Amino acid sequence: MFFLMDAHNQTQETEFIFLAFSIFQRHHVHFFLVFLAAYLVTLLGNLMIITLVLLDSRLHTPMYFFLSQLSCLDVCLSSVVVPKILVNLLHQEYTISYNQCLAQAFFLIGFAGCEPALLAVMAYDRYAAICQPLHYVHRMRGKLCVQLSVAIWLWGFLDSAIYAALASRLDFCGNHQILHIWCDVPPLLKIACSDTQVNNLANHIISTLVGLCPFLFIILSYFCILASILRIPSSTGRRKAFSTCASHIAVVTLYIGNGFLNYNHPNSGYSLESDTLISIMFCIVTPMLNPLIYSLRNKEVKEAKRKVFNHWRAAFSSG
Repeated sequence: MFFLMDAHNQTQETEFIFLAFSIFQRHHVHFFLVFLAAYLVTLLGNLMIITLVLLDSRLHTPMYFFLSQLSCLDVCLSSVVVPKILVNLLHQEYTISYNQCLAQAFFLIGFAGCEPALLAVMAYDRYAAICQPLHYVHRMRGKLCVQLSVAIWLWGFLDSAIYAALASRLDFCGNHQILHIWCDVPPLLKIACSDTQVNNLANHIISTLVGLCPFLFIILSYFCILASILRIPSSTGRRKAFSTCASHIAVVTLYIGNGFLNYNHPNSGYSLESDTLISIMFCIVTPMLNPLIYSLRNKEVKEAKRKVFNHWRAAFSSG
């Protein structure tokens, strides 16, 4: 993060103004409560998943190890943007300093960049479990899972470091009004007066590597999974095999769809209201829905939740 401190001194003293808060200004109290409720649901849901995976030995498998990583990323992604939104709504001061803005963009892109790689690894885990069950234990051994997890986090923040380094060199020529409710690289590029060709080129290249390549890998994995499921003779076996993938497919569809709309729409394609809504769906609604999807559709998670809650209730009643 030291490169964030090397920008122009005059720019560092700048405060950016979030123009998109004009959408919420008339009913800022109501929107404050809505964002607060969404954030609390996100925290409770994802921390519940992490806790269940830690406490229930039946969930000590690669699939749930990566699920806990996804919940951790969702908590981090939401925490980058929502607390600042709550502070701005509460004080009705819709500003952010230059360094805080770059830091927010850095962590936002970092956590967002980790998720496609993690979803691709989760798709490979399902491929190995369904298509090559005899080799699954060897392929997805614990050491490899930890190494993949570390690689995912490093990959996401290498991506964000490149974005933030390029963004720190931008000049804004007195235009400090961001058409957004938090700092992200695309809104900053829109108001920059300096040459952004390198930034835009890096955006297209990194988007392909970070977003499109994992997505194509996921599609290929599920094509192989579907072909393997169709070869299962019994309908019960096919249904059971597909049920282990259903939650992941739902999460992938939700995340990739919102991510594509958030980072790849035309510069003049959406109004301020629709652009803000898409961003909220990506960074706030999706992390809130992920634990609900896994809790509602996953039998093992529901059983683990029931077991842990019954144990806590028995402990409290006996105490």
